[in-house]
Amino acid sequence: MKILFIGDIVGQPGRRAVKEIVPKLRQHYGIHLAIANGENSAGGSGITPATAQEIFAAGVGVITSGDHLWDQKEVVELLQNEKRFLRPLNYPPGTPGQGSAIFEIHNSRFTIQSSFSIAVLNLQGRTFMPDLENPFHAARAEVERLRSKTKIIFVDFHAEATSEKIALARMLDGQVSAVIGTHTHVQTADEQIFPGGTAFLTDAGFTGPHDSVIGREIEPIIKRFLTNQPQKFEVAKSRVLLQGAVVEIDNANGKAIKIQRVSEAL
Repeated sequence: MKILFIGDIVGQPGRRAVKEIVPKLRQHYGIHLAIANGENSAGGSGITPATAQEIFAAGVGVITSGDHLWDQKEVVELLQNEKRFLRPLNYPPGTPGQGSAIFEIHNSRFTIQSSFSIAVLNLQGRTFMPDLENPFHAARAEVERLRSKTKIIFVDFHAEATSEKIALARMLDGQVSAVIGTHTHVQTADEQIFPGGTAFLTDAGFTGPHDSVIGREIEPIIKRFLTNQPQKFEVAKSRVLLQGAVVEIDNANGKAIKIQRVSEAL
């Protein structure tokens, strides 16, 4: 099977890129499932049911998130009612929502019941990030549970430190199909398949305006660094790209066959 993973969607420009580019990529690569990190899709910070529905309607089957999960109060509705929306698994017990889910795939389309399944797992790092439960312990326990149900497991690890992302992926090598990092909004060039068959990319980049500072207007951020004074960081508008990766996986054993970075202009 082939999975398209889409790096952090930023604001309306990012949503527009998903709407216009994802159908083309699905056709070009023969994508079975598209997964997108949508935590910045609502005005550049957080996610709402409306922006989530826009992303789903564009052909995305699963939306993951990260440290901006709570930036929009409407997210609670998603956490309580939308099974295709994931929050990081390593929140404390009792937090609304789910950190992983299993989805069924059939005839290159996302469906509820079908012939083979894939688990999607969302984790959040702790280095230079809000202090959640240890993602390494959480990942070990959850991957063991998921492997009893499917051999195909895809992980979005939303983290700042490259060392933390690489270490978690190395720990899970041979146990999951892919670990793709998100959060920094800078696409890395280290795509590879580890010896055990796990595809890895430190960061998928971001989907949105790249004539910017990681998606925001340039001048207010420069002014903030120069003066330390609060500024309003509006979403930028120009040079919109969809970034991410396409991962091909052997359905029989869940091991990755190929990983390819994607950076497509709107």
